[in-house]
Amino acid sequence: MPADPKYIIFDVGNVLIHWDPEHLYRTLIPDDQKRRRFLTEVCSMAWNLEQDLGRPWRDAVAILSAQHPAETDLIRAYDERWHEMVPGAIQGSVTILAELKRTGVPLYAITNFSTEKYAEAQTRFPFLAHSFIDTVVSGAVGLIKPDPAIFQLLLDRNGLDPRQCVFIDDSLKNITAARALGLTGHHFTGPDALAEDLRGLGFPVG
Repeated sequence: MPADPKYIIFDVGNVLIHWDPEHLYRTLIPDDQKRRRFLTEVCSMAWNLEQDLGRPWRDAVAILSAQHPAETDLIRAYDERWHEMVPGAIQGSVTILAELKRTGVPLYAITNFSTEKYAEAQTRFPFLAHSFIDTVVSGAVGLIKPDPAIFQLLLDRNGLDPRQCVFIDDSLKNITAARALGLTGHHFTGPDALAEDLRGLGFPVG
């Protein structure tokens, strides 16, 4: 635990906004086994991470469609109907974020996100554009969590002491990476547990 925590760094996906391809593909591929195969072997997490590392969506769809021409429409949907994978904000977390900002806590973000989709998300969820002093978007910098370099980038360009930072993420491997650099990590499982942990660290959360 830090002696004097001052800064909070948020992840975005599944901390502040919901994201899951299942929300869209349950409609497009009702059969569980076929849907699981498609999201594992075609539009896989590894494929999606390339966009989070900066690959344009147009290129991603073209490459994958050439490999799986019979499934081109389903592949295109991952890009064109992306917002259907994001049913909304995690309201409890957004309330905490707003309270922290209102009371003057310096807020930052590190997110694995394509630059194209993050711009769309900021338009849809304005708090993403206005809450943070600085946001490191993986697609803009070519680095992705849990690579320690993406954490170090945020720390360096803002002059932050990692021992004074609390990092919030739903991925345990990202929390482990942050802790290895000296940050305090909160493994996000829900807004209530987050609020309790932040109160215990001395942050003004009701």
